[in-house]
Amino acid sequence: MLKNLVRCAIYTRKSTEEGLEQDFNSLDAQREAAEAFIKSQKHAGWTQISSHYNLVLDELDRELERRGHRFVSYADDCNIYVRSERAGQRVMESVKQFITQKLKLKVNEAKSAVARPQERKFLGFSFSADPEVRRVIAPKALDRFKTRVREITRRAKGVSMKTTMEELAPYMRGWRSYFGFCETPEVLIGLTRWVRLRLRAAMWRQWKTPRRRRAALLELRVRPRLANNTAGSGLGPWYLAKAKALSVGLSNAYFKSLGLPSLFEEVSA
Repeated sequence: MLKNLVRCAIYTRKSTEEGLEQDFNSLDAQREAAEAFIKSQKHAGWTQISSHYNLVLDELDRELERRGHRFVSYADDCNIYVRSERAGQRVMESVKQFITQKLKLKVNEAKSAVARPQERKFLGFSFSADPEVRRVIAPKALDRFKTRVREITRRAKGVSMKTTMEELAPYMRGWRSYFGFCETPEVLIGLTRWVRLRLRAAMWRQWKTPRRRRAALLELRVRPRLANNTAGSGLGPWYLAKAKALSVGLSNAYFKSLGLPSLFEEVSA
């Protein structure tokens, strides 16, 4: 039984009312992605509440737009982008005054700062420091993904791969629905490969003995000589997860057949 129930409200927003008359508009798309992510966190007790919260340009947004600022906001989070640190200090002070004096709201000083975009995160995203700025997944979001996958694949030692996939696949699909918005496909490719390595290592541990490992590799159509050499190896599971025998027997196609999703769009040849 889950100890902590986390009730999640989905807030969607749009800067103008343009396009809201469509059967499926941007608010619907935002909500669909958020629903998928909440479902992927079911293990942590997340549950979605049914109420809809669709927000259209609030008072602070209107003020920032009137001033000509470039900004992004969601619920009570807001990032404003300016050309220099000096401008950032000036804008931050004036916006604080607007929030506290005009809107009569408190500013969270601990979470407020003037910094370079790549040093800040917003809803799990940040920006690269490259000459060509790209939208990237924030380091903490990547760490949380790896921590969750490690939890699932550690348990794979004592359960069937089908059971592992029933927990892992929905989490990965929900994560991809949200973070697939990034502009660094190489990160998604690397994470997908890393997940497969975790699964190969878990299955190697499951087989336990050299005899069972050899039999499993032969059943997966690995050549007898390669299966013999690998099964008798004294190297650790993580090292052998990268070995040719496991790459052939537990191929990308094999995991796909079990229902493992990819975090990036794979183009068929």
